[in-house]
Amino acid sequence: MQPCAAQPPPGGTTPGMRALLVGAGGMGQAWAKNLASNDEVELAGWVDVREGAAAAAAKQHDLAFDYTGSDVATAITECRPDFVVDVTPPEVHHDVTLLALSKGLPVIGEKPMAASMEQAKAMVKASEEAGKLYMVSQSRRYNSELRAYRLFIEENLGGIGILNADFYIGAHFGGFRDEMESPLVLDMAIHTFDEARFLSGKDPVAVYAEEYNPSWSWYKGDVSASAIFEMEDGMRFTYRGSWCAEGCHTSWDADWRAVGPRGTAIWQNNEQPFGQLVTKSGGFFSETEEVAAEVEKIPGGIEGSLKEFLRALQTGETPNGECHDNIKSLAMVFGAIESARRKERIQIAEIL
Repeated sequence: MQPCAAQPPPGGTTPGMRALLVGAGGMGQAWAKNLASNDEVELAGWVDVREGAAAAAAKQHDLAFDYTGSDVATAITECRPDFVVDVTPPEVHHDVTLLALSKGLPVIGEKPMAASMEQAKAMVKASEEAGKLYMVSQSRRYNSELRAYRLFIEENLGGIGILNADFYIGAHFGGFRDEMESPLVLDMAIHTFDEARFLSGKDPVAVYAEEYNPSWSWYKGDVSASAIFEMEDGMRFTYRGSWCAEGCHTSWDADWRAVGPRGTAIWQNNEQPFGQLVTKSGGFFSETEEVAAEVEKIPGGIEGSLKEFLRALQTGETPNGECHDNIKSLAMVFGAIESARRKERIQIAEIL
């Protein structure tokens, strides 16, 4: 499978590209403001399956759209957008993306790519057949501290063999997440799993995982999990997390430890990463010095995702989150879910 990216237009510019936004929930409203603040984008329309929801959200945020409605196909016909932004619940991503791609429209969608691997594979195939870019907004990749942490690891640790992430937050969302079977792993751990690939530069090989639901949980499905991933070159990535952990919250980006032959690097509470690096080996403990990572600020979150998506449309470059790559992060999610269900180690190739 080969990545798909749009051919750059003459002159390499995309003035006033028309965007159709699908989904008017909390993240949809965040994306509306993100689109409205980007001077390369013209807001052509907003759609939500709930009748009147898009119009009400537009009015609430004082945003002007050419079209608001409840049907995506009609909106595409009426608005003539240049691309589609899919901010629907995970189980809807497949239908919205396939429809947009079938109309020859590039898509940037929220994570996770799909509610199943079968749907995700169909979406990748649709991107190939349409010859249009489908990018998943893995917004954490645009965190300045995460990028600084990755560079620090690359430049100082001499490779890594151990990568750990802890994620503990007591999130009272309400809504669809409360009813999902695997809310933590499917809806949130995709961020952390993708970050692990981003930080290590390695793809998953196998996973053993457990999902469970503590007695005090306010979620219907299993909202806590532990997973051990074998990554390429024998590296191990360990994940521990819960969405019903009251108090002592970690960062939404998780708390991280990377270990290599030249030392250890830490990133916690979304603060400046640092490490202790070996200066002299020998004795019971090697001598080390503490070094802080240098952080260069970049457009973060969904602002960063949108900027990279637009740049990919302008240049034909393959962006972070392009579907052929992102499906590997999604395979970690469904590999973990399948391992927990079968109570055995799963080869990621089986999922892909």
